[in-house]
Amino acid sequence: MDGLRQRFERFLEQKNVATEALGALEARTGVEKRYLAAGALALLSLYLLFGYGASLLCNVIGFVYPAYASVKAIESPAKEDDTVWLTYWVVYALFGLIEFFSDLLLFWFPFYYAGKCAFLLFCMTPGPWNGALILYHRVIRPLFLKHHVALDSAVNNLSGRALDIAAGITRDVLQALARGRALVTPASTMEPPAALEPDPKSGQSLLLKHK
Repeated sequence: MDGLRQRFERFLEQKNVATEALGALEARTGVEKRYLAAGALALLSLYLLFGYGASLLCNVIGFVYPAYASVKAIESPAKEDDTVWLTYWVVYALFGLIEFFSDLLLFWFPFYYAGKCAFLLFCMTPGPWNGALILYHRVIRPLFLKHHVALDSAVNNLSGRALDIAAGITRDVLQALARGRALVTPASTMEPPAALEPDPKSGQSLLLKHK
């Protein structure tokens, strides 16, 4: 418990959007930011447990701040933060894929969205306890290194088949358009319309008769 509290206090000492907002509230209210952070987490947990729209709030937490931090990482000269947030998005994508197939079952579990939000916060935690890095190095990376050759071969085969199918569809469409154009175009050339010639007496145009 003491280790968790120490990590929580170290997180509050770092410079990020959340700690800056807590610092501004601390300066305005006089309440220490650790108490403000604990109160905000308690309210968030209660809302995720009993509030309306918990799914939307959970997805916003798991997407909005990581997207903002990813843009900042791209614009910064350092590369370590790029690796951290790229790893988070890999874990987030795999988690979303698993959730897509198991959502109908997991939806009925009590406190599901609270647990999901806690998992996403764990994955974006800064420092050595970053959940995304832990899951990547312990689960995702070993599986990738074991099966990436077979996966690359399957992807290349699917890409080649998709290109062949697309080329065949394009060829069939062009041939159908060419046949339709040949049917619409008449076999003989139509007689050109009669030209107009002005009448010198009345000033009106007269049709020239073609023999």
